[in-house]
Amino acid sequence: MIDIHSHILPGVDDGADSTEEALAMLGIAASCGVSTIVATPHFDPGSGYDNVVSSSLEDRFRRLEYSAGAEGIPVKLVKGMEIFAGEDVPYMLGDGRLWTLGGTKYFLTEFSFTEDPDYCREYLKRCRRHGFKPVIAHPERYVFIQRDPQIAYEWCREGYGLQINRGSLLGRFGEEAETTSERLVRHGLVACIASDAHGADRRSTYLKDVKEFLDSEMGEEYSDLLLNRNPARILAGKDLLGFEPYPFI
Repeated sequence: MIDIHSHILPGVDDGADSTEEALAMLGIAASCGVSTIVATPHFDPGSGYDNVVSSSLEDRFRRLEYSAGAEGIPVKLVKGMEIFAGEDVPYMLGDGRLWTLGGTKYFLTEFSFTEDPDYCREYLKRCRRHGFKPVIAHPERYVFIQRDPQIAYEWCREGYGLQINRGSLLGRFGEEAETTSERLVRHGLVACIASDAHGADRRSTYLKDVKEFLDSEMGEEYSDLLLNRNPARILAGKDLLGFEPYPFI
């Protein structure tokens, strides 16, 4: 499995607070069959996470990569960011100030849970006009998607990738997120499932339970698509695969 959303880089946001915790997260990932994990620290200046590409951030990544190798943990680390939507994002992506997913044109982006959907539509279009491919983090947690999941269908038809959190499908973020995530999956709108891990104990990198859920509810082919094939295609910069999506109306 390939996990494209994790806050595993220590000391940069609300995720792992030490190298030891990050290594524990990597160990958990390895134990359940995760071969690759993308470190996606927050870029969200409004919340105090002003992570941009810098020698300091690069050094943190290299040190974690080295430590994982020294511990013999067989999980590949890849660079990325969870980028909060903002007016400057398309330009910052173009200038190389933000990490895309594995250095491709795909980038992981998020919105305020109570954002105006019209703002989201315009932001996504602007990013695409600048040559980048949005992967939208946890759409099932946005109030406007919970109220009107047809917006997610429109995003899918526009070619944007939708990334669902493992915890949402398993009921860890409340009934609305659970119901919405299941509806999006069953309507063929989801590109991939990820951990959005923040620690070794809370919101961990463990993906085996969500794989078992998907195997049982949707079948192994769909499970493999969301947990392996599409994440691999994102990191290779290739077009996403999927089953024919269908609308809610």
